[in-house]
Amino acid sequence: MSKTISINAGSSSLKWQLYKMPQEEVIAKGLIERIGLEDGVSTVKFNGQTESETTDIPDHKAAVKILLDDLIRLNIIANYEEITGVGHRIVAGGEYFKESALVDEKVIEQVEELSLLAPLHNPGAALGIRAFKELLPDITSVVVFDTAFHTSMPEVAYRYPIANRYYEDYKVRKYGAHGTSHQYVAGEAAKILDKPLEELKLITCHIGNGASITAVDGGKSVDTSMGLTPLGGVMMGTRSGDLDPAIIPFLIDREPELADAEKIRNVFNRESGLLGISEKSSDMRDIIAGMHEGDHNSTLAFNMFIDRLKKYIGQYVAVLNGVDAIVFTAGIGENSDVVREAVISGLTWFGVDLDPEKNVPGANGIISTDAAKVKVLVIPTDEELVIARDVERLKTK
Repeated sequence: MSKTISINAGSSSLKWQLYKMPQEEVIAKGLIERIGLEDGVSTVKFNGQTESETTDIPDHKAAVKILLDDLIRLNIIANYEEITGVGHRIVAGGEYFKESALVDEKVIEQVEELSLLAPLHNPGAALGIRAFKELLPDITSVVVFDTAFHTSMPEVAYRYPIANRYYEDYKVRKYGAHGTSHQYVAGEAAKILDKPLEELKLITCHIGNGASITAVDGGKSVDTSMGLTPLGGVMMGTRSGDLDPAIIPFLIDREPELADAEKIRNVFNRESGLLGISEKSSDMRDIIAGMHEGDHNSTLAFNMFIDRLKKYIGQYVAVLNGVDAIVFTAGIGENSDVVREAVISGLTWFGVDLDPEKNVPGANGIISTDAAKVKVLVIPTDEELVIARDVERLKTK
């Protein structure tokens, strides 16, 4: 029986999901946290049970070993040989990777090189790849890129209006992110709407702690909100999203210590967004609670967040010259009826309207009224399944 494992590794965590393939049946899933720190935690969920263990996890190789041993200890697999494929989620593929790829040493080195585009993600992913290659050297190993879906963007969309040499010398351009999520929900939207994906114009909204909006025309990404890095685009949990670039030298002139690239990067990646404005939390649930309590900063954070989402959706209606459906996914998009209602209530001119009886927590499927010209859908994303499917596809090559 063939089993494939999807891996999403960060600098100090490793999220995984084990599938029976090609049936696409989830056998187990889990999360390993605090890699490289004391009191690491490995959690496994299977058959309605949750097992958790606390132990020191010095590095990613130790984390992978714990994961594999947990699968055997809990009788989820009998031996390592049952796992025939592993797929690794990689945020930044740059211009090297326009689709998923089989892993070799050159691929790993390129993933590491592209850490400049995703410093919070690619380094940990590379460590996870090397750990699996060492412990399971003979299985099919595949890298799946968040940026790959967006390689269909035309040059007019992905280029920045700066001197050509910055693109020619350093490949400074828009790459986007969350591509596997946007790709998955676009395909699922076509099924729900019972129309060929090739005939649909969609705006897919991946809204979580990180957030991105994508214009999808005929199943292909034609523009997306995240840019050179995952910092660009809409306001997020701790990320600023789009800014006037003159803000950076302006702040450096007044706080010279921000001339250090890592410090200024930290300001916009970790201290901004919902957290920076609310001064309370990066979690939308806390923001909404604060807003209901009358907290000014929470209310401002919520309204700014909604404002930026509406602006991007509006511009993508223009990019697509019309839209058939707007799709919400990811943590906030799937779970916050309050956010969905606030966004859509500002877009009714386009012929979109929510059904309040459908727009509820836990909604899944169409949540717009029957008369709405533009449909609104909630579709739970499944990036792990996209990864597992690509492993299976590349096994035959």
